[in-house]
Amino acid sequence: MSLLSPAMQDALAGWLSAQKALNNAADNTITAYQTDLLGFLSFMTRHFGEETGIAPLTRVGLSDMRAFMAHERERGVSARSLARSISAIKSFYRWLAEREGFDATTVLSTRAPKFTNKLPRPLAIDAAKAMIETVELQAREDWIAARDAAVLTLLYGCGLRISEALGLTFADVPLPEVLRIFGKGGKERLVPVIAPARNAVGRYCKLMPFANEPETPLFRGVRGGALSARSIQKVMEQTRMQLGLPATATPHALRHSFATHLLGAGGDLRAIQELLGHATLSTTQAYTAVDTARLLEVYENSHPKA
Repeated sequence: MSLLSPAMQDALAGWLSAQKALNNAADNTITAYQTDLLGFLSFMTRHFGEETGIAPLTRVGLSDMRAFMAHERERGVSARSLARSISAIKSFYRWLAEREGFDATTVLSTRAPKFTNKLPRPLAIDAAKAMIETVELQAREDWIAARDAAVLTLLYGCGLRISEALGLTFADVPLPEVLRIFGKGGKERLVPVIAPARNAVGRYCKLMPFANEPETPLFRGVRGGALSARSIQKVMEQTRMQLGLPATATPHALRHSFATHLLGAGGDLRAIQELLGHATLSTTQAYTAVDTARLLEVYENSHPKA
C-alpha cells in the first residue's frame, strides 16, 4: 500500500515549499517538518487502513488525534518532541484547509502535551577555558589543533551557533571587529569579535594547508572539504572525557556559556538577545533562571545559615 496519494504528495511538497519561501525556514527545520508530517501520515494510513489522500485527512477527528498522540508516547516520543509534531501538523492542516476548503477545527483545537522547558546547561568559566585549551592536544597536526581551538573560541567568545561558525568563508577573513552573521531563518545580526577569536582564526589560517578562495569554507576537514559539525562534536566528546566534564559539555553548551557568563558579569538581557540572535526576549530569559540557580547553589553551599 502506497503511503501517500499523488495529491497528498503534492500537498506536502507545496506546504514545505511555502514554509521555506514565506517563513524563510532553515533546511534543518524543513527536514524536521517533513519527518513530523510523514510520521503522522504514516500512522493515519495504518489507522484508517487506506492510502492517505486529501479526503481521509478531512475526516480526522479528535479520537484519531488522541490515538496518534498515544501511539507516539508509547514508542517513547517525549512530550517536547510530540508538541513540536502537533505544531507542524496544525500548521499543515491550516494551510491545507484553506487550499482545499474544509473545516480543520478539530485538528487545530487538539491540545499538545505540556512540557517543562529545559534550562540551558552552560559550562563553568574555568571549564570553558579548559575545553578550548585542551582541545588542541587531541589533534595530531598543528593546523587541525589550531582549527579546533578557533571554532570553539568563536562559539564561546562570540556566542555563535556551530552552523554559523562553520558557515564562515575566507571572504570573512581576516575577521573584523564586528562580524555580520545570518542565523536561523536568515535573521541578520552584528556580532563583536573579541581579539582572542580573531587571533585564533588568524593562526589557523596561517597553518591551514589548502587553497583559500573567498567563496570556500573557512574551516576545512582533513581532506580539504567543509568541516562537519559532527567532527567538532567528536573532538569535544574526547576532550570532555579527558577533563571529566558531563555529557552536556557540547558545542552548543559553549554558546550557552557565552550568554550565561555575560549575564553573570552584568550584561544587559536585551543586548545578549541581540548578540545571540534570539527572535524573542523570552528565549534569552532562560539564562536568568540559570544564573539565579547558580547563585542559589553558591548560597546554599557557603552561607552559614543556609
